[in-house]
Amino acid sequence: MIESAPESQHTCQNCGNRFSGLYCNLCGEKVLLPSDRSFKTFLSNILIAITFADSKFIKTLWLVISQPGFVSWEFANGRRVKYLKPISLFFVLNLIYFLFPVIQLFNATFDTQLASVYGRLIQEMIANKAVALGYGLDAFKVVYNTKTLGLAKLLVMVFVVISSLPLNLLYYKRNRYFTDHVGYMVEAACFNLFVNTLALTLVVRLFGLGGYLDETGLTFFFIGTNLYFFLRSGSRFYQERGWKLVVKALVMIVFLKISLEVYRLILFFVTMWAL
Repeated sequence: MIESAPESQHTCQNCGNRFSGLYCNLCGEKVLLPSDRSFKTFLSNILIAITFADSKFIKTLWLVISQPGFVSWEFANGRRVKYLKPISLFFVLNLIYFLFPVIQLFNATFDTQLASVYGRLIQEMIANKAVALGYGLDAFKVVYNTKTLGLAKLLVMVFVVISSLPLNLLYYKRNRYFTDHVGYMVEAACFNLFVNTLALTLVVRLFGLGGYLDETGLTFFFIGTNLYFFLRSGSRFYQERGWKLVVKALVMIVFLKISLEVYRLILFFVTMWAL
């Protein structure tokens, strides 16, 4: 079968528009060619779906790591075609993270909740819920962890929105929209998902560093990586400089921790309600 030439006339199967070329000039629908139905193309699409070997994905992820704030700056200023949407990048990384949630960041297990700053306050609620459901503590823990893992995938955007709130005050003179601040924190969440969970887990597993990375070590590592992110991204996205940038970066790190605890508490109550 001979493929249609790009310059020949086509009728769009989606909107009925007559156009030349391979893409409809009204809705963007592509003309389906015989090569698009080939087994080679089928395998290629599977490879992209499995490995995310898409140029926009790789390019956007690399920019988030190497030039924090740049992708948010581009999107806020209307230059979006060359990059994967930060929210799409976030959900891809989020999916990978929840397949292997070794480091407790956005997923908060039963033990993580009990070890939190509000752990003592929720013990009685946990005991009452376990009794009401007829479970022992160990059985309740298994049920809780299964339920909270699924809910965390849905609620993780709550953390992003909460953590973006202080930006409206810290940078109110920069004339940014609320959605710009949220988009900026989506990029921050992408950075944390990749660097502080996926990459860190891989390094720890490959080099056997688990014994050296306790809760204190993780805390200092998270502070260091997020300080890097907020300093570099703040100077680029908000055009902030000098000591004000340092102070605001430190404020954001503190509020990031507060936001994480608030998010985990919300996740706890939603999980208990859903059991």
